[in-house]
Amino acid sequence: MSRIITYREALREGLDEELARDPNVVLMGEEVAQYNGAYKVTEGLWQKWGDKRVVDTPISEAGFIGMGIGASMLGVRPVMELMFWSFHSVAFDQLVNNAACVRYMSGGLCHCPIVVRGPANGGTNVGATHSHIPEGLFAAFPGLKVCAPATPADAKGLIKAAIRDNDPVYVMENTLLYGTSGEVPDPADGDFVVPLGVAEIKREGSDLSIIAHGRSVIQSLAAAETLKAEHGINAEVLDLRSIRPLDQDAIIKTVMKTNRVLLVDESKPFGGVSAMVAMLIQEHAFDYLDAPIQRVCSIDAPAIYSPHIENEQLPNPRRIVEKVLAMG
Repeated sequence: MSRIITYREALREGLDEELARDPNVVLMGEEVAQYNGAYKVTEGLWQKWGDKRVVDTPISEAGFIGMGIGASMLGVRPVMELMFWSFHSVAFDQLVNNAACVRYMSGGLCHCPIVVRGPANGGTNVGATHSHIPEGLFAAFPGLKVCAPATPADAKGLIKAAIRDNDPVYVMENTLLYGTSGEVPDPADGDFVVPLGVAEIKREGSDLSIIAHGRSVIQSLAAAETLKAEHGINAEVLDLRSIRPLDQDAIIKTVMKTNRVLLVDESKPFGGVSAMVAMLIQEHAFDYLDAPIQRVCSIDAPAIYSPHIENEQLPNPRRIVEKVLAMG
């Protein structure tokens, strides 16, 4: 059976279940304990699990991410919250040069089972320095795993898979999704985990494939309904869910089915996830394409502060529909 809960509640439920399952799991970050988290994802967990399992940290990402990496090498499974993924830059050496490389540099003797999670999105009108979308950046480094859940069920399932993984996993959430609701399996029905590296068809279709991740999946689903209702176009929507490892088989399968593809990606068009997906299709499914691959990304500028303009900077259903119609 399933219940309707919010994205925020689903994340909290996943964290709570992993705290109960494994005594080595600890939550750390700015205001995650007594304040219940900046976005209330960790609400109630400090009261339930205490100071040793849910730990407030100073405002020093370089310090507490580095501490988490060291702890993970000694058997702890830290789940570190960044108030914004935009703050990754002050801990870049720890996130990339240390976490990503330690297993390789130690010849497999040391693992780094750390999870770093938090919001990675625009659309909240908090300016360019708080609106980065860095999943493509981190996916470019071997040794790191990256996922971006779009639904409450995937938020719960992916956070649980991330915590159990023996490599660093960076979970890119979206503040605009925290209050959205959806079906999530009941804990009474068993352990619910969404494996890393497995994409999912969120909407079956036959005329073209829209491939997206994170909130872009929600925008793509809305656009797909408009395309069907107003233009008779039946779009399939594939949610990547996991950016690295990337489900190449699912990508190629949907392209072979529909022969047309639109990539929707909230990050900027230069490089990034959609550029990688486009190259995979070019290499492995070119003969199945009836039209060139197209993309809808964020307009290539730092995040705009104005709410109305930022809404147009990001992928939205109108921009997606217009791009599909222009494909011919």
